[in-house]
Amino acid sequence: MKQHLQSAAEIIQAGGVVAYPTESVYGLGCDPFNEAAVMRLLAIKQRPVDKGLILIGADLEQLLPYVQLTDAQQQQLAAGWPAPLTYLVPITDAVPAWVRGSHPKVAIRVPDHPLARELCRRVGHPIISTSANLSGRPSARNPFQVARQLGDQLDFIVTGACDRASKPSTIIDLESGRTLRA
Repeated sequence: MKQHLQSAAEIIQAGGVVAYPTESVYGLGCDPFNEAAVMRLLAIKQRPVDKGLILIGADLEQLLPYVQLTDAQQQQLAAGWPAPLTYLVPITDAVPAWVRGSHPKVAIRVPDHPLARELCRRVGHPIISTSANLSGRPSARNPFQVARQLGDQLDFIVTGACDRASKPSTIIDLESGRTLRA
């Protein structure tokens, strides 16, 4: 499995798009700082850039250079992660427009899935996380569903189980506390 994840990380670093397991569904990931990679991921998903994307990290420290958080907010996130909880937070100038879309904030998460966190560790910085499916279609929950729906367009599929949560991550605006997706 270690070589499997290392291969996926090297593909992401080289500008590729991979599928990997998360808590509830398979995710699509790429280097968020490589515009061509993100545009390719969006084309594969048939998703408009203005919707924005989620950044996942191995831990909170990996996400900190890209967000503006108070000490209290950092403590709140550190206490709640890893978990299938995504927070919408203020960004720094380091977050590209093609990641945040038309939003002034970015969605971030430290996933409660060891393979997803290890993939971020091996890449060396956060990666994109969006469900592995065509927009509007059911999300893939195993590598076979990923391959059937998107396989010929992806550079790699990390094998692993997803059944830790029954639904995609909850999205909460950290500043207001409002739940945007339950």
